[in-house]
Amino acid sequence: MDLSLNVNGRPEQFAAQPNELLVERLRDGLGLTGTKVGCDTGQCGTCVVRLDGRSVKSCLILTAAAAGSAVTTIEGVTTPGGELTGLQEALRQEHGTQCGFCTPGMVMALGELVENTCDREAPTEPEIREWLTGNLCRCTGYHSVVRGVQRACSAAREDAPAQPATAAASGQEG
Repeated sequence: MDLSLNVNGRPEQFAAQPNELLVERLRDGLGLTGTKVGCDTGQCGTCVVRLDGRSVKSCLILTAAAAGSAVTTIEGVTTPGGELTGLQEALRQEHGTQCGFCTPGMVMALGELVENTCDREAPTEPEIREWLTGNLCRCTGYHSVVRGVQRACSAAREDAPAQPATAAASGQEG
């Protein structure tokens, strides 16, 4: 069947088998090998990508089910200048990566958390650990990953534009 996806901002058209998994299309069909295959059962999280902005396990999704969607892989999260994202830099500073096999999936999953919450509030350690439940790591023990997310959230709040105070919020009446 003929399908199309928008992958990392680029339109891709191809023929796919009905039983082809999204992770297979990304790795084998498009050469985006940053998305890893770990368990093939959705348990480990090494295959996490963003599908229309939501982190999903690409080993559990048929390519046909993703047709017409926007897919972002680890290769698509770099900044325009090629620098690390805030989360990637924070994980590096906190030694939140070791062998690196789980790192792309963690960055994709945790990136959603950082982007959607950290500019407003800091997630608690239990909230971060809950977000991590779908990503297995044999090396870090997760402590340094949690610290990395906390660092990234702190930086995101510092970089967030200041919200103008409303008259009611600032105690000024008009």
